[in-house]
Amino acid sequence: MNSVIADSAQAQPAASSGRAPVSTAIVAPKRNLAVDAYRGLVMLLMMGEVMHWAAVSHAYPNSTFWSILGFNQTHVEWAGMSLHDTIQPGFTFLVGVAMPYSIASRMRKGESFPHMVAHAFWRALVLIALGIFLRSTHSSMTNFTFEDTLTQIGLGYPIAFWLAFARPRWQWTALAVILAGYWAAWALYPAPGPNFNYAAVGVPADWHYNFTGFLAHWNKNSNLGQAFDVWFLNLFPREHPFLFNDGGYLTLSFIPTLGTMLLGLAAGRWLRACEPVIPMKRFLQAAALLIAVALLLHFGHICPIVKRIWTPAWTLFSGGVCFLFLAAFSWVIEVKNWRRWAFPLAVVGMNSIAAYLIAHLWEDFVINSLHIHLGLRPFTVLGPGLEPLILGLAVMLTYWLILYWMFKRKLFLRI
Repeated sequence: MNSVIADSAQAQPAASSGRAPVSTAIVAPKRNLAVDAYRGLVMLLMMGEVMHWAAVSHAYPNSTFWSILGFNQTHVEWAGMSLHDTIQPGFTFLVGVAMPYSIASRMRKGESFPHMVAHAFWRALVLIALGIFLRSTHSSMTNFTFEDTLTQIGLGYPIAFWLAFARPRWQWTALAVILAGYWAAWALYPAPGPNFNYAAVGVPADWHYNFTGFLAHWNKNSNLGQAFDVWFLNLFPREHPFLFNDGGYLTLSFIPTLGTMLLGLAAGRWLRACEPVIPMKRFLQAAALLIAVALLLHFGHICPIVKRIWTPAWTLFSGGVCFLFLAAFSWVIEVKNWRRWAFPLAVVGMNSIAAYLIAHLWEDFVINSLHIHLGLRPFTVLGPGLEPLILGLAVMLTYWLILYWMFKRKLFLRI
């Protein structure tokens, strides 16, 4: 995946006609540091879960500061967004941003279209398999689940890759059809009635986030995606029959997630077409339009903004936020040329798959090692309430030093 993600910002001039999203111009590639830094931030936010801001917030219940930090390191229960909720859309969006650069690089090397298509399918299969593997590390058998970031990207990646060769108007048409069609399918599926047994699908009695009226079509574990998963996931061998996902996450979310990739694809196309100028106006206009439409859909009771089931309104809203992040990083790094501060982020962003694996596989090992060799006292020096933060910072520093060692030796994991 890093050949799409970490290769992301190999910039090359685009064709002036604007008729195709990729170019065969043979020009020495140049990395876009803003994209690397944005990806690094996304990965650090994911890795930063180890700092447990929510636990620190509970230790200091009267602190507004820690309350805000704790909120923004957890997913919202249903509708809305926290900073933590920007991780998966940011990661997915940047896959789309990378695609025009990756395709142009492969075309420059003389790769044929069939070879690129075969590689896209191979990459998708590896991402899906890797996602299932990581979700199974604490299971007694393979946990066939398809709602995590890697599998969601893998399921939609071949379609996004194919659309990358289409004209922009067809890409926008595909985005509209995907989101409108997905919304219609959910809207036509029967909504839960007033006597629906939510407890049977894992929704607790004190759950206060269910919608009423038309928006009830998008309630937790009582929707089209839930019905699909009860059928689909039980086709695989399981220790126990699948009944529901505790968080409400769904396999079918890969369809609107594909829309997030297409928004990133548009951003990457604009970046290449305008080089060396940054299309700030387009980024900001896209952000404003997407966020405004999403809010209209949400407050107009047409489609709610819910990340856990990746509603079409969420695709638009989070896509607008991603455009804002990309615009901010581009303005600071590429326009104002303030670049040195971004190096720690770029070290992580250029090796995103390694960072992803380290965070998911090495956390317990690193924590145990710190405790074995340093003991517990260094992490409680500021009091027991801040112990999770101090320990988490030590773990984060360890992660970064590993990635820096890999960076210095040009060791980049690629799929």
